Amino acid sequence: MTDGPDAGSNLLPGLAAVGLFLVMVLAFAGASFPAPQGFGGDANVTASIGYAMFDIGNLGDVGAEGFLAAFLIVAIVLDVAIDGAVFLAKREEGGSVVTALTDGGRDLLDRSREGPNAPRSERGRDAPRREGGDE
Repeated sequence: MTDGPDAGSNLLPGLAAVGLFLVMVLAFAGASFPAPQGFGGDANVTASIGYAMFDIGNLGDVGAEGFLAAFLIVAIVLDVAIDGAVFLAKREEGGSVVTALTDGGRDLLDRSREGPNAPRSERGRDAPRREGGDE
């Protein structure tokens, strides 16, 4: 009788992960990449992306449509990540949503004034202070 999970149940996914890693190592090690190409010293990529974003003609030094697509995709992914973090930070107790700062941050402000060693109860509110020092 064992206390943990069955070793055989984790063997197949582990081997699949190692196999995928080896395939990716071989693919990247065997790939040939062209020589890096840069932009001219006087090319302003940032301005070109701005002109392309607001459709202000062909004022940019660099064709920025590819940059613009990548910029917008990254912006959307980061927005979804922030929304997901906020959603996961909320929890429900008794049918109502409870957030980290339900008291508007007053508890954190009070704790910062009292110092890091102030006593706390289980729920995060200040515990009654004991007379006679720390034990």
